[in-house]
Amino acid sequence: MMDNVSVVSMFTLSGLSGTAHYRVTLFILTLLCYCVIWLVNVTIIVTIIMDKNLHEPMYIFLCNLCINGLYGTAGFYPKFLSDLLSPSHVISYSGCLLQGFVLHSSVCADFSILLLMAYDRYVAICQPLIYHSVMTKGKIGMFVFFAWLVPHYLVLVSTITTAITKICGSHIPKIYCINYLVNRLACTPPLASVIVPAFNYTVCLLHVAFIFWSYMYVIRNCLHSGENRSKFMQTCLPHLLCLNTFVISMLFDLMYVRFGTSTIPQGVKNFMAIEFLIVPPILNPLIYGLKLKQIRHRIVQVFLRKY
Repeated sequence: MMDNVSVVSMFTLSGLSGTAHYRVTLFILTLLCYCVIWLVNVTIIVTIIMDKNLHEPMYIFLCNLCINGLYGTAGFYPKFLSDLLSPSHVISYSGCLLQGFVLHSSVCADFSILLLMAYDRYVAICQPLIYHSVMTKGKIGMFVFFAWLVPHYLVLVSTITTAITKICGSHIPKIYCINYLVNRLACTPPLASVIVPAFNYTVCLLHVAFIFWSYMYVIRNCLHSGENRSKFMQTCLPHLLCLNTFVISMLFDLMYVRFGTSTIPQGVKNFMAIEFLIVPPILNPLIYGLKLKQIRHRIVQVFLRKY
């Protein structure tokens, strides 16, 4: 058994075996999708950075959400595009762990940033008198720092747990690596491989619970104020749309990992696996770019100035 463990240095990825006849088309569409992701996210990021009027908590958090979208997709698209042009679909052991770390940390960071955005709207609408004392530059910087630090620390612990696990298999039944599938290849899964992911899932669920709890108070407050209703429709509605899009996309991936069966067509499995890497990174910037007047007007001004 130990001899088998020592030779596992590469993993094979499944999911692309039946795409030989339309792989070039799939490559072009995937590359186009990745370019769109970069275009819409970089547009929002640059707009917020360049315009000092947008250096407010809500826009700073949105900027970080877009940066995280680029970070997460960078862990998938380059490798996937390479696989589409390659006859063999393999990934090194270290590459697999790195890809899993990037994807997991990006998802967790998304929850953290969405939590900050929900908290910002809660204070702005439900506690407007203390908003500027709560959302100072120093506190915003601290919030953003921990929104990146905590998810990466939690996922790093999970990745280390996976890395020290003795592996007795080399087949990943997916088009990319995640820790859960690597742990399933363990000779004897350690207890930590169950406890650490369970703790991380709990933290993410608490994030979602707090977000919905905060919006219950926001909606209740908006029912008694026309001004607050206007604020809600302008700033909270895009956030709720982004949250729902992200949660639904993650549920698709979770259903694939946990309940996927051989009766489901491979194309459907692949879509369920990568939906969270397609829909939220594109829709989030578009939703905010179209809904928030300040960002929309600033982008229009830039394009009108050029043309």
